Formats: sequence, C-alpha cells, structure tokens
Amino acid sequence: MTEPKRRRRFIKPVLLGLLALAAAIQLVPYGRDHTNPPVTAEPQWDSPRTRELAKGACFDCHSNETIWPWYSHVAPMSWLVQYDVEEGRRKLNFSEWDKPQKEAHEAAETVREGEMPLWFYVPTHPDANLSEADRQALIKGLEATIGSSRHKD
Repeated sequence: MTEPKRRRRFIKPVLLGLLALAAAIQLVPYGRDHTNPPVTAEPQWDSPRTRELAKGACFDCHSNETIWPWYSHVAPMSWLVQYDVEEGRRKLNFSEWDKPQKEAHEAAETVREGEMPLWFYVPTHPDANLSEADRQALIKGLEATIGSSRHKD
C-alpha cells in the first residue's frame, strides 16, 4: 500500500472520531446556565463616561448584564465563557453593588497593569479594545467611583 493511501486510511477515522467527540461534548450540561440575574444596585459612577467605558470593557463578565455571544452556546467555548462570567461576577459585580465586592478596590489597578480586559476577550468584543486615552479615562473613573488599591507613600 502506498504512503498516501495509508495516510488517508488513518486520517478518515481520526476525523470521524473528532467529529463524534465534538458532538458528544455538546451533551455536557455545564456552560449553558446563561442567566442574567436582576440588577439590584450599581455604584454611584463619577460620570456617565466611566459607566460607558466600564460597560464596554467590563460588564460582560462583571455584571448581570452579560451579552452571551453565539459561541457561548457551543462546547468547549461555552465552558470557558461560563467559568469566566461566574468568576468575574464573584470577584466584582457592578450590578450587585448592594453586596460586598471581593476585589472592587483592585479594579483600576488591574486595568492600569493591563490585566483587564483579558487579552483573549478583546478581539471578539470591539468595545473592550480601549484606546490609551479611554484606558486612562476608565482608570481615573474607576478610582473616582470605587477607590484604589494603590498605596500612597
């Protein structure tokens, strides 16, 4: 048997196996709880512009106003999106300001250090692709609205 024929005999079952696996993982229930609980309280934003910037760059993971894109319904991406939203809301939720916020005081610093928005979030969310001026405005607005974790020496 020639090499190309042997390769084709190998590739077809592998592709069929991958296709079967892709179909099977759609049955895993995690990643389908696309809920947006009610907004109970928001911070007193220092300006409408700060809220607008935060909404574009932060709200999908850090609020109850998540916009669930089409790929959030397809495993394994649905698993990642669901986990990121659950974690984001647990650490900082702009929609439940009447509850303790675990990491609110670090919000401006994470934007300043380039940790947020996450690098893999930005390509599919154009509003999160902040210019340097918008990034600085968001940092300043978050500090004015929430405070800062920066130590003043």
